[in-house]
Amino acid sequence: MMQVFFQMEACGDFDVNHRESYMNMEKLQQQEEYCSDLYSLICNKHDEIDQMLARHSKGWKISRMPKTDLAVLRLSACELMYLQNIPEAVSINEAVELAKKYGTEDSPRYVNAILGRVCAEDGRDG
Repeated sequence: MMQVFFQMEACGDFDVNHRESYMNMEKLQQQEEYCSDLYSLICNKHDEIDQMLARHSKGWKISRMPKTDLAVLRLSACELMYLQNIPEAVSINEAVELAKKYGTEDSPRYVNAILGRVCAEDGRDG
């Protein structure tokens, strides 16, 4: 899903009606419902998620973040804010692993810090 969110950002397209343009449902198999829910949430709650990230990204504006980091942050923040059935630690750990794989040397630490603050604001212990 991180790659889908990266493509959406690159195209400036967060229209929920463009799902088929970004997602190959046949490849999703058992994760189809999760991915579909996450896609809809990102499209419908895009501004709220970005506002939350902006509040907690000290020294970085959303527009200046590396697009890979932003995609990872949006995915995990969406899980933390709206998908209560996913444990916070699991979501953050997955985000850090994605940041290690796709981001810069500083990305994992930065992603972890922002998401920890999101959890704290959302009444979670991260």
